[in-house]
Amino acid sequence: MIESDIIKTFAQAGYQLNAEALKALVESESTSDIINTILNRIDTNTIVVSLDHITSFNEESEQTTSHPYDPYTPTRPKTEEELTNPQYTGDKEDDENDTCEIDILSDITNQSTCIGEYEEFVQYFRDRYSRLSELIRKRVDSRPIESLKKQQRGDDRENISIIGMVKDIKTTSNGHKLIELEDPTGTIPALILKKDEKLLQVASHVLYDEVIGITGSPARDMGLFIARDIVWPEIPAIGYSLKNMETKKPGKKAVLISDTHVGSNTFLEDAWLRFISWLRGEINDEKTPASDNIKYLVIAGDLVDGIGIYPGQDKELLINDVYAQYEQAAEYLKEIPKHINIVISPGNHDAVRQAEPQPCLPDEITRLFNKNNTTFVGNPAMVGLDGIKILIYHGRSIDDFVAAMPNVNYRDPTIAMKEMLKRRHLSPIYGGRVLIAPEKKDHFVIDKIPDILHCGHVHTANISKYRNVTLINSGTWQSQTEFQKRVNLKPDPAIATTVDLNTLQTQMIKFL
Repeated sequence: MIESDIIKTFAQAGYQLNAEALKALVESESTSDIINTILNRIDTNTIVVSLDHITSFNEESEQTTSHPYDPYTPTRPKTEEELTNPQYTGDKEDDENDTCEIDILSDITNQSTCIGEYEEFVQYFRDRYSRLSELIRKRVDSRPIESLKKQQRGDDRENISIIGMVKDIKTTSNGHKLIELEDPTGTIPALILKKDEKLLQVASHVLYDEVIGITGSPARDMGLFIARDIVWPEIPAIGYSLKNMETKKPGKKAVLISDTHVGSNTFLEDAWLRFISWLRGEINDEKTPASDNIKYLVIAGDLVDGIGIYPGQDKELLINDVYAQYEQAAEYLKEIPKHINIVISPGNHDAVRQAEPQPCLPDEITRLFNKNNTTFVGNPAMVGLDGIKILIYHGRSIDDFVAAMPNVNYRDPTIAMKEMLKRRHLSPIYGGRVLIAPEKKDHFVIDKIPDILHCGHVHTANISKYRNVTLINSGTWQSQTEFQKRVNLKPDPAIATTVDLNTLQTQMIKFL
C-alpha cells in the first residue's frame, strides 16, 4: 500500500502520522487491518499517531479475526495457516455451490414474556433508560438529577450535563419551552429560552418518552435547569476505513419490498406477476435491469391485507378469509426460484398480535410456505445477509413521527427513519399509534448499528443515507385505497429495490 493513501486516511480521520509510524505501516503485511483497528479504537484526544500505537494495535490485530457483522469485534484466534500465510482466505467453493445463509441477529420471536402488568412497564422503561443513557454517557459527562440539589466545593455550575427520559413538554406563556426530564433519582424541568432561537428549533424535535442529554446550569433555587445544548444517543459518524476507499466488485444482491397486501381488491396482481417473472429471469428488455445475482428477497410486513384491520375493510377485500389470503401469498412466493432465500417480517395487517414488538407469523401460517427457502422473523428484527446487517422494521411508528415532528412527512419516510437512528430507537413515543408490549427488554433500542434500515407501512418509496446507513422504504404492491384518497396520499406501487450486498449500491425497479 502506498504512503499517500495511508496519510490520506489518517488525515481524513483527523490524525497526524509521524515518520516512524508511517514506515512501519508501509512495511507491514496487514496494513489495512492495523489501520482499521487504530482508527476505530484510538483515544480521540490523540493528535499524532506514533510507532507505539502501531506496535500495540498490530499485536492485537495479528491475534484475532473479525466477526462478519462487527468487523472490529474479535471472535476467535487466527489459525496457524492464517498467521503464516497472510494471503490465506480459507477453502473456496465454486460459485455454483455457493450457499446463502440468513443469520438472525435479533428477534423477539419465542422470547416474549409480558402479560401487561404494572411492574413490566416499569422494567421496560428502566431498560430503555439504562441502555440509551449509557450511549449518551459516551458523549457527555453527566450527573444524576438529584445531585443538582447538592452543590459541592469546586462544582462547575455553569457546565453540567444531565440525562433523562422526557416526561413532559410544554411551551410557556412567554414562548419559552419546558422539557421535564426524569432519571432514576428524580425529575427536573429544563428551560429553553425563547431568545435562544437555534436551541429552541432543536428542542422542537424532542419527543415524549425518548432519552436525551441536556447540558446547561441549574437555577439558583435548584428547581429549574437552564439548557444550552441537547444531545441524542445518535449513531456514530462515518467511520474511516481503508475498505471504504477500495473499489469493490459487484456481489450478491437482495431485493427489498413490503406491503404486498395480498387479498385486497387493490392488490396489483399483474405487476406482481411481472415481478415474479423478472426474478425468474424471464424478462429481458432494455427498460428492466437483469435479475442476475439476486439471492435474497426481504419483505418488511403486511404480506396480506388481513381481516378487521379498519372499519369497512370487508368492502375492499377480494379474499375474505385471512388464511385464504396467506394461502394465495404462499402460492405466489412458491413461484420464486428456489435459490432465492426469502425473509418475511410481519406488519400491522398480518395475523400476529398488534402490540409491538411482534413475533413471527404462527406455525399454522408458516407451514403454508416453502420451508426450504423461507425464513420468518418478528418485527423488528435484524438479519445478516452475506455480512451485511439489515434492520427490518415495518414502520408503524412513522405515523407518530409525522404527527409529532414538524419536519417529518409521509412523502419521504426516510426522514422519520433518520430520526429513529438519531435516537437509537425505532418507536420512542409511548401511547401513540404504536401499541407497545412491555417486554423485559426494549426491542426497539438500536444497539447494533445496521448497514441497512428497511421499513414499509406508509406505501411511499425512497432511498437515502444517514451516517453511512442506507435507508430504504420500499413502497407497496397495492394501488391507492379509499382511505388514501380521502387524505390525498398517493402511494408508490409496484417498486422493488435491489441492494448489492458487496457495494451497497441500490436501484429501484418499477413493475407497473
